[in-house]
Amino acid sequence: MLDRIALFAGVWSRQALLARARGPGNWVHSGACMQRKADRLQKLQWDDVRLFLSLCRSRTVGQAGRSLGVDASTVSRRLAALEEALSATLFERSRDGISPTEAAEQLLPVAEEIEQGVARFANQVDSLERDATGLVRVTCPPDVAEVVLVPLLEELLRTHPGLRVSLMPGESVLDLTRREADLALRTVRPQSGDLVMTRLTSARWVLVASPTLARKLGTLRDFAAAPWIGPGEALAGMHIARWFAKHVRGVEPVVRSDSMRLHLAAARAGVGVALVPEPSVKHFGLVPVKLGKALQAGAADWPIDELYLVTHRALRDVPRVRVVWDLLLERWGPR
Repeated sequence: MLDRIALFAGVWSRQALLARARGPGNWVHSGACMQRKADRLQKLQWDDVRLFLSLCRSRTVGQAGRSLGVDASTVSRRLAALEEALSATLFERSRDGISPTEAAEQLLPVAEEIEQGVARFANQVDSLERDATGLVRVTCPPDVAEVVLVPLLEELLRTHPGLRVSLMPGESVLDLTRREADLALRTVRPQSGDLVMTRLTSARWVLVASPTLARKLGTLRDFAAAPWIGPGEALAGMHIARWFAKHVRGVEPVVRSDSMRLHLAAARAGVGVALVPEPSVKHFGLVPVKLGKALQAGAADWPIDELYLVTHRALRDVPRVRVVWDLLLERWGPR
């Protein structure tokens, strides 16, 4: 988006002044070195700043690579080139990962200012759009993508043939303020950032199984009598894990996973029973498990999710974002 970034110019000016102070002979030699460094700096791209920021925000080179969509060797190669261009070591490498040096900590505020400037530039470009054309990136949990978004795509693209949609399903939360996505469907209400949001719907979680397993279980009178698909460690703080700990205490799940998509797949395969959001039941070919009277208290305590539609304030009225927002609100919003 920004071709060249004039970065760290003050550093080179100070070095030039120091070279002058050393005398004419030193100035000729230092001037040549300065010119070579200036030539390298002219080649710095916005991607170099993104690389630097990603490494500052990551614990390992591999983690930084995943956030940038490249492999670890590419990150290492680009970092080496950046450090050569700046004549500075930016990160210490160890078995435990990477850590920023003092030089990197000094440059971080400058890089963050550049990032904010690029975001403002992109927001202004978006405001120039008139037609619903181009790419709109939507992030959400994988099961929400299948149940909520995918069924709307045919109509959306037929109505707006110039539109292109990038679905970014994942359990991690992308940062809309950093333009990692244009729209988000979230089950947790955002608490910060210059964002606009609306609540689309609420969804109760229910106990389900494959039709074959549900028939085999009949009316369930004890939660311990069923094989369970349970939450993994990363979901320990979520309502599904709290419900499990309260009502299925002492039962070891036959399968644990932090991925709701895998919960659904395992339940559909007949591996066990699982708690899933109610809109996913029919979509994934599952059926509710019949419960005896002794388990009704647990059923009354099923978790409930709120589904929020979120975007950056600067994108709310951009045509390509607005048409996706409006369709989701029409089909899933309050009646």
